[in-house]
Amino acid sequence: MALAYDGAIQRLINAFAQLPGIGPKGAQRIAFYILSASDEEADALAEAIHEVKEKVRFCEVCGNVCETSPCPVCADPRRDRSMICVVEEPKDVMSIERTREYHGLYHVLGGAINPMAGIGPSDLSIPKLLDRLKTDEVKEIILALDPNIEGEATVTYLSRLLSPLGIKVTRLASGLPVGGDLEYADEITLGRALSGRQEI
Repeated sequence: MALAYDGAIQRLINAFAQLPGIGPKGAQRIAFYILSASDEEADALAEAIHEVKEKVRFCEVCGNVCETSPCPVCADPRRDRSMICVVEEPKDVMSIERTREYHGLYHVLGGAINPMAGIGPSDLSIPKLLDRLKTDEVKEIILALDPNIEGEATVTYLSRLLSPLGIKVTRLASGLPVGGDLEYADEITLGRALSGRQEI
């Protein structure tokens, strides 16, 4: 049987190991870094975690993360209100913003259709998106979902749902690898995919 550390250090390692993308060895390295860090550094980390849980919420309009709702993007009168870019997660908004190619609004679904994980259309923020389309302002929906099986299933579902509404539905052009995540795409590739989007 493998030996484990005692008490608090093992609980900290276990806590870090629960985070996405961090395995047992990475969790152990982070825990020992914190153990050797100054009290000020450790307190700053704990305070940052507490502050984000206390202050950050989801925008009531688009679902992006913010401290005040509506978020700065939704509240900005200079944004092009005729376009809504639909993404899976709030982190995808920042990926697209870094390209400086897009100046419209966003809608965060909160995931993608994934029957294997028990996530269906009713688990996503699709009704809110449909409510937003009731205004005459929206002329185009850009589906900027991850180019993987779940993203493709969600694109297919949304394009069938949206096509009868008479709104132009486009998706990102090639340039993003299949099986990849928007979060890891560089700005040039993502910018080209956004500017070369195609109608579905």
